[in-house]
Amino acid sequence: MTEAVRLAKRVVELTGCSRSEAELYVQGGWVTVDGVVVEEPQHKVADETVALLPGARPDPAEPATMLLHKPAGFDAGDGPNPALSLLVPENRWPEDASGWRLLKRHFPRLQPAMLLETEASGLMVFSQDGRVLRRLQEDAAKLEQEFIVDVEGELAPYGWNRLTGGTQFDGWPVAPFKVSWQNEQRLRFAIKGVRPGLLQHLCNEVGLRATAVRRLRLGRIGLAKMPAGQWRYLPVTERF
Repeated sequence: MTEAVRLAKRVVELTGCSRSEAELYVQGGWVTVDGVVVEEPQHKVADETVALLPGARPDPAEPATMLLHKPAGFDAGDGPNPALSLLVPENRWPEDASGWRLLKRHFPRLQPAMLLETEASGLMVFSQDGRVLRRLQEDAAKLEQEFIVDVEGELAPYGWNRLTGGTQFDGWPVAPFKVSWQNEQRLRFAIKGVRPGLLQHLCNEVGLRATAVRRLRLGRIGLAKMPAGQWRYLPVTERF
């Protein structure tokens, strides 16, 4: 039996590449052991068949950003029912066209950004990339978000003028926004600086009660047709 060695060392023997390149091949998910992708350079191999996948490149691993369609009832951050628990390989949207290869290293250390209330559903962002997280934190007040809000009740007299003419929330003026009816029980908001309870407050101000809130878009990134509970990668070519 061949003496067991680190997988990265076996890749060096097979390809003649440097040790650092071998580790990048393995960490990038380009190396198989008996036909199964192994991402740990320290993994021990002996007589197993080690091979590189077609198109293998020794590129540094890019941090992943995932877009989740959070169902209502899941906590955006810490909580008893965290949305983070939905970010597992089997929940990847089959129509994900990002071009990203699914790897184990994409799932640890994911952090949420632009949180949604537990009762709300829709687009949420989780990322390993500090650049993405900082951008969303810094631009939170300037980034337009699109919401669909289901409502019940009767619009108060002159309520539409009051809703579209500007209001306050928690003592602060609400930035100008766009609102329109989608049907008799549904409003569409395009709005910046969203805070917990703001959309419900806007509806209450004009005699309506919000029964469901769903975020469809963050900046230029939309939810599209992705079903609730599924996720996709954010392509490197797309920006918020």
